[in-house]
Amino acid sequence: MSTRPSRQLETFENPEPGRDYVIRFDCPEFTCLCPLTGQPDFAHFELEYIPDAQCIESKSLKLYLWSYRDEGAFHEAVTNQILDDLVAACSPRWIKVTGHFFVRGGITPTITVEHGTRS
Repeated sequence: MSTRPSRQLETFENPEPGRDYVIRFDCPEFTCLCPLTGQPDFAHFELEYIPDAQCIESKSLKLYLWSYRDEGAFHEAVTNQILDDLVAACSPRWIKVTGHFFVRGGITPTITVEHGTRS
């Protein structure tokens, strides 16, 4: 596996596919660029999901999130794109992605998107 930024999310077989359980990733070092000013935007992402047949491999997730570092993206768009890419990679039973973006101009946006049904 590479140590360079990549949009390739790797997965592995769920060791307990018959059981609902929550996997949570805490990602406090997300960075992208403001598409209007080019200035860096920082966020703390929380990802929670109930896997089905596949689980997300954590190093590939780190490299995936790192791939946004030099890309311009609105907060809403990047949060929804991350959800879409995770769903495409592992087809979870349920997933929630929350982006806590750092304060900019006196406003602190938090974007939360979900897919599926949590049991």
